[in-house]
Amino acid sequence: MSNLFHGILVWLYNTLPGHDLGLAIIVFTLAIKLILSPLSVKMFKSQKAMSAIQPKIKELQEKHKGDKTAFAQAQMGLFKEHNVNPLGGCLPVLIQLPIIWVLYRVFINILQDASLNPVAFGVINLAHPNHALAIATGIAQGVQSWISLKIQKQQSAGGADNPALKMSQNMMYFFPVMIVFISWSLPSGLVLYWLVSTLWSVLEQIYIRRRHA
Repeated sequence: MSNLFHGILVWLYNTLPGHDLGLAIIVFTLAIKLILSPLSVKMFKSQKAMSAIQPKIKELQEKHKGDKTAFAQAQMGLFKEHNVNPLGGCLPVLIQLPIIWVLYRVFINILQDASLNPVAFGVINLAHPNHALAIATGIAQGVQSWISLKIQKQQSAGGADNPALKMSQNMMYFFPVMIVFISWSLPSGLVLYWLVSTLWSVLEQIYIRRRHA
C-alpha cells in the first residue's frame, strides 16, 4: 500500500498544473477522505444509536446494581434488541489507523524525494516545519472538537453526568494545543495533510449531522 500511495502522489505531482507538491497533497488527502467517508457515516449512526438507548442502560444499571454479570447480560440483550453494535463507533477509527501510519511513511519518503520540488505554492517548503500551518491546524482541530462536543451534547441522555461528555469537554481544550505542539517541528507537508484532513472532517460532521439528524 505504501508503494501505491507513493506512486499516486508522484503521479498527481506530475499531472496537476504547476507541478506543485502542496496541491498534490491536498488533492490526495481529499481523495482519501472521500473514500473513507462511508466509515464516518457509519460511526455517526452508531454513536447516535448508542445515545438513544442511554436512558435504558441507566435503568439497567439501577436494576442490577451490584450484579455486574446480570447487568452485562441485560445490556447485551438491549444491544441485540435495538440492533446496536457497541463497537460500531470505534471500528471505523481503528480501521483508519493503519492507513494513517502508511500515509505518514509515504509523506516522509515523498518529502525526501530529490526529484520533487518541496516548495508548495511558491512559499512553503514542505520538507521543513512551518509554524503558521501548525497553528492553523490546531485551530481547525479546536473547531472540530467544538462541533463534536456540540453534537454529543444534543445526543447525550446523561447530561452533565455523562463521562464521555466530560472527557470530550476536556479534550476540546487539550487536543488542539497538543496538535500545535506536535506539528511545530514536523515537516509541513505532513501538517498540510493533517490540516486538510481536519477541515474535511469539520465539513463532513456538519453535513452528516444535517442529513442524518
